[in-house]
Amino acid sequence: MSVLVVTGTGTEVGKTMATAAVAAVAVAAGRSVAVLKPAQTGVGPDERGDADEAARLSGAWTVRELARYPDPLAPATAARRAGLPPVRPGEVAEAAAKLAVEHDLVLVEGAGGLLVRFDDEDGTLADAALLLAAPVLVVATAGLGTLNATELTVREVRRRGLELTGVVIGSWPEAADLASRCNLADLPVVTRAPLLGALPAGAGAYAPADFRAAAPGWLAPVLGGTWDAEAFTSSHAP
Repeated sequence: MSVLVVTGTGTEVGKTMATAAVAAVAVAAGRSVAVLKPAQTGVGPDERGDADEAARLSGAWTVRELARYPDPLAPATAARRAGLPPVRPGEVAEAAAKLAVEHDLVLVEGAGGLLVRFDDEDGTLADAALLLAAPVLVVATAGLGTLNATELTVREVRRRGLELTGVVIGSWPEAADLASRCNLADLPVVTRAPLLGALPAGAGAYAPADFRAAAPGWLAPVLGGTWDAEAFTSSHAP
């Protein structure tokens, strides 16, 4: 798996932290890692973007952005408002393929959800994943509403003929409510996909050394970690 596409069920679901955790585990295993953010929105020229943050926490070797737009909007809308060229799926695929030549793992973090538009021709992260023939990791929220959003995302991944790696919960609350605890058992059922990890809420506030040390315990062995879905689900059962 030289390229892994990281998408989410929406915005602010923990994609960057999940990307950082996967990167941290891979770096600890001695792999060279690049983080590619095709379109960064809502960040100024001198501010740290999502890929920068993932690399800071994980120690990833290389960071690449293809475009940056100031408004916190979908990439196509943000590009149009800024009067800047949009990012197209072919450009994303080309950049990821080039990075894969020099790195053991390339993580492509999308903006928002799977079908958020990159351009006015309806190009999406799903199109880039298809061009790359790359597997997709879906990051979901923990609580009420996640079953529907996650199942819809997973169904679209499969409808497009993409390989689904599994689902990661991007932010597990310290005091999980009933819906969150029930969703641990229900998510694999409704998605017919494995639950591959759960990152603690506030993981972005960890010092990089602490983040890297803890990351294996947040991810399942498929992603290089030690997290046990059955044990985690049982320990939080309502």
